[in-house]
Amino acid sequence: MYESTLERDFLSLLAFDPRVTSFEVQPVQIHWLDAQGKPHRYTPDVLVSYTEPQKSVLYEVKYRSELREHWPVLRPKFRAAHHFARSRDWRFKLITEIEIKTPYLENVKFLLPIMRQSIPELDIQKQMLAHLHAVQTSTPALLINSLSENKWEQAGLLSVLWYLLGVGQVGCNLQSKITMDSPIWSIQS
Repeated sequence: MYESTLERDFLSLLAFDPRVTSFEVQPVQIHWLDAQGKPHRYTPDVLVSYTEPQKSVLYEVKYRSELREHWPVLRPKFRAAHHFARSRDWRFKLITEIEIKTPYLENVKFLLPIMRQSIPELDIQKQMLAHLHAVQTSTPALLINSLSENKWEQAGLLSVLWYLLGVGQVGCNLQSKITMDSPIWSIQS
């Protein structure tokens, strides 16, 4: 499904992004001619469809060092991809480790497996959300401690909190590493 760990990480970001409606790996093969009329093929990494009003984006995922080293060979491919995407009312975009390897990615890698497990009991979710709504802002440590003094129950409540954070029912700055002291807040639906 992916050719590099950088691509795998990018796919994780896409799977977590609520604006993404779908994505397809190696979705198209672009045929183009070089300056001498010689035919070439190029297969971009991912086509991403977003919720309106954003256009679909055809992505190429590369390490910056690879771009620098192979730019003369890559540039014509990317130019062909840009024209191909534009002809379909899409965008073409290069994405590198600078945009991918961030604290946000680490949070996504932490939250995605929790979100994919079974959905926590609705009553516990409602209780937690009601309590957080009442206090408006808190931290994971303060919220969990206020809901139970039992360490075993707190462990279970913490997994519910991470689930609610992952599905967007609890707010947190995901651009910074999530800790037990991270500010969290109630999200009104």
